[in-house]
Amino acid sequence: MSQPTTTARRTGGVVPILAFAGIVVAVMQTLLVPVIKDLPELLGTAPSNATWVITSTLLSGAVATPIMGRLGDLFGKRRMLLASLAIMVVGSLVCGFTDQLLVMIVGRALQGFAMGAIPLGIGLMRDMLPREKLGSAMALMSSSIGVGGGLGLPLAAFVAQHADWHALFFGAAGLGVLSIALTLALVPESPLRAEGRFDLIGAIGLSLGLVLFLLPITKGSDWGWSSGTTLGLFGASVVVLVAWGVMELRMAAPLVDLRTTARREVLLTNLASIMVGVAFYAISLVLPQLLQLPKATGYGLGQSMVVAGLCVAPLGLTMMFTAPVYARLSAKFGPKVTLLLGMVIIAIGYGAGLGLMNAAWQTVVISVVVGAGIGLAYSSLPALIVGAVDPSETGAANGLNTLMRSIGTSVSSAVIGMVLANTSNHVQGIAVPTMHGFRLSFLIATAAVALGVVCAVFLPGRRRAGAASAAQHTQLRASSEEDANLVRAEEALAAFRGRVLDPAGAPLHRAKVTLIDRRGRQAGAALTDPEGRYALAVPSGGSYVLAATAPGHAPRASAATHHGEDRAVDLDLALGALETQAPAAG
Repeated sequence: MSQPTTTARRTGGVVPILAFAGIVVAVMQTLLVPVIKDLPELLGTAPSNATWVITSTLLSGAVATPIMGRLGDLFGKRRMLLASLAIMVVGSLVCGFTDQLLVMIVGRALQGFAMGAIPLGIGLMRDMLPREKLGSAMALMSSSIGVGGGLGLPLAAFVAQHADWHALFFGAAGLGVLSIALTLALVPESPLRAEGRFDLIGAIGLSLGLVLFLLPITKGSDWGWSSGTTLGLFGASVVVLVAWGVMELRMAAPLVDLRTTARREVLLTNLASIMVGVAFYAISLVLPQLLQLPKATGYGLGQSMVVAGLCVAPLGLTMMFTAPVYARLSAKFGPKVTLLLGMVIIAIGYGAGLGLMNAAWQTVVISVVVGAGIGLAYSSLPALIVGAVDPSETGAANGLNTLMRSIGTSVSSAVIGMVLANTSNHVQGIAVPTMHGFRLSFLIATAAVALGVVCAVFLPGRRRAGAASAAQHTQLRASSEEDANLVRAEEALAAFRGRVLDPAGAPLHRAKVTLIDRRGRQAGAALTDPEGRYALAVPSGGSYVLAATAPGHAPRASAATHHGEDRAVDLDLALGALETQAPAAG
């Protein structure tokens, strides 16, 4: 039987429902920002331990991104999207019923699995939507993350200020249940499946390596940076991650495809991604605490949780509004220039923040400037990756880049949390962050962005306009074998193109079309995309035969002539039904 086609599936509700899932994930990620300063007291633990309530979510999210993406390719993206949201709901309920640190960390780690919903949602869009709608849909998905972060902070602050703080988790669980219900009702499953098996050892190795790396960063000041425990864990993380990398390179179907990272463009872009991730999370950890500290400290701004959330909200909203600005700048100057511009703006925002911490309106200015810079930088990264790799490697390369950004936010949470905890003053047993700690955190973010600028400077310059346009087009749709073939043939201009149809006239997905020259030799082959489309580049003008085959259908061969001009010849191929032979009479 043929696969369900895009036109046959219900896609009207896909984009808004998946965008809502993105909002839910963003709200979950910023859930505890308004109560960060109170976590040690609420959980009865040291500030350095309390930071793991934040770090555990980011860490599990970093691991969940490639794991859930690979499981979605193998077993169904909608199924794994529902699983990600269900795990988040379970984690939210675990957190809602506990005041114990370890249980809270476990629950927050379960919540972090919702981060896998982002690549799964984008994958569903890529599989289901026609090409002309995909770009705007992915832009809406990206914008929803900014909206979720912008709206989540003041809403979470309002709930925490007027109700028990556990209500935050019950609210997150409710949003997760609503997202699951809407997905079940309105989002169909993608028929596309990858071949191979899930790399369980790779998933365990990545998780273990990241934990071994982040644990000594968080606890190093307590244990001593030169202690055997700290150095031993750092050494163990290096051994585990190197062994994991060697194993992934030898795998036929790895959890994370590391083969593309050896290229200068990909390596430098990923390093810049880590630095932007570090800078992105620092402001969310510093400003809410500064705003809520009492004025009696001499530097606190004495604002309520709600006001603090509203002051930081422009961070996410500005990220959303910079998307059209990025499109114009990138079209004129290229993504390298926009990445550099974004990181310079981030550095200006943090640099100004060192002196703009004396009033609430000043924190709004910092949020707007840093948000604009992060919006430009984050928008540039996928385009740089796409322009550096072959179309067939786009999905794997962007997945790795997403992982690098997640690692950056995880490191930021651990490092900034450790800095604030170790520069705090203890008043009546309560740790109070100091202005020195806030400024040191901003300096760390500025230094990270400076390193990112150094990486970006050595990226190749803008390619010629035609190549840039092709790369931008490829970004929308070129992460599977049939998409890569289609893009390459379309870029060649001289090609045969068309659709492969079943007897009822419906498009056939993953039908094979073979191009045979006049000597009977194969001159090319391609698989049709979900709309049944194929495109085959023509090596030279002349007579050819196009043969189309698909499981469950009779093959079809058609003669065609291409005159060699830079244009495409349209040719649809309709397959017949397989005839069932009657048994021979005895």
